[in-house]
Amino acid sequence: MVTTTPGGLAGFRTVLAIPGVAPLMALALVARIPASAAAITLTLHVVLTLDLGYAAAGAVGAASTIGMAVAAPLLGRVVDRRGLRPVLVLTSASAAVFWGVAHLLSYPALLVGALLAGVLGMPVYSVIRQSLAAMVPEEHRRPAFSLDSMSVEVSYIVGPALGSLLVIGLGSTAATWAVGAGWVASGIAFWVLDPRTRAGSAEDDGPPPSVRTWLDRRLLGALLATSAAVLVVFGTELSVIASVQATGPVYAIALVNAVWCLASIVGGFLYGAARRSYPVFALVALLGLATLPVALGGVWWSFALLLVPAGLMCAPALAATSEAVSRLAPEAARGVVTGLHGSAITLGAAAGTPLAGVLVDVTGPAVAVVAVGTLGVAAAGVAALLAGARTTEPPHPGVAAAPTV
Repeated sequence: MVTTTPGGLAGFRTVLAIPGVAPLMALALVARIPASAAAITLTLHVVLTLDLGYAAAGAVGAASTIGMAVAAPLLGRVVDRRGLRPVLVLTSASAAVFWGVAHLLSYPALLVGALLAGVLGMPVYSVIRQSLAAMVPEEHRRPAFSLDSMSVEVSYIVGPALGSLLVIGLGSTAATWAVGAGWVASGIAFWVLDPRTRAGSAEDDGPPPSVRTWLDRRLLGALLATSAAVLVVFGTELSVIASVQATGPVYAIALVNAVWCLASIVGGFLYGAARRSYPVFALVALLGLATLPVALGGVWWSFALLLVPAGLMCAPALAATSEAVSRLAPEAARGVVTGLHGSAITLGAAAGTPLAGVLVDVTGPAVAVVAVGTLGVAAAGVAALLAGARTTEPPHPGVAAAPTV
């Protein structure tokens, strides 16, 4: 199914005029900054303060990632049953404890702490997307999720740079405290705003549906497409960093990343301003194909130019996955399904970075780019075949007519 919405700025204005959406998007932009600064802060703490290597720092990141991937659907289930505020209290307290003592921990303790902090981490991204799906009618979700994807790109321009400056300029203690304060402040702000996480009341939704009624091939295909898109992005990021670090000045990595993010913001705007939606599998495949020319990069500025087509496809592909999953989520299980979408994003990142790292070490960055781009295209094709096997079946209870995701 191809949906149409008002084109140009009208679609964005319509979404932002929906009660609750504008404050949510403003909070989302700010709340994602500590989330995007967290990884680089821990990495530099391990490398510079603990004087350990990047492999040790990567293990800390992996521990946190595993915790988040496992916990996201479980926290989503709590949101479905108890509402958002109990989750915010739990996760904000966890953030205060971990980031308050992280600078004091030995490496083994930091590894365990990162795992537990991931399990009890505030599901900022999932909460925002679940709330958008609850507030915004289906026909307006494309511009809504496009705004969400553009917000992510802005946070990834600001957050990692801020985290790096804090560690290098003020030290690990101040940096970890600042990140922790950001997490806690975000939790308090979400608690005060208390955005809707359901389109109707809990009484209207009835008992939670059985997992077998909604975890079908359509949803699995959308989740696979999500992981594929993120794998391409994170694998490309590491490969480009390796290339630029070897050929350019110190500031080149930040400039190349900024161009890439800005291109993604432009792509998200164009996708949200379009009058129709496009199949998520096609967009993910195009993202993989647009990434392949990056392997031809030489001097550092050439990567900035070659990343523009891939950047233009990045936000649209990720927005389309959010839109597709939101259509397939029954209202009474929306938190669980949105959590699974968050887990798919996390797993894609967890797979893309080490895969590219191994290929960079063994064969070089160009081969790594080709590999992750090709794998993304192949995974999008598999996801399309998987989802297409049941596109003629009736929709899930509480879900609109089956989309072409």
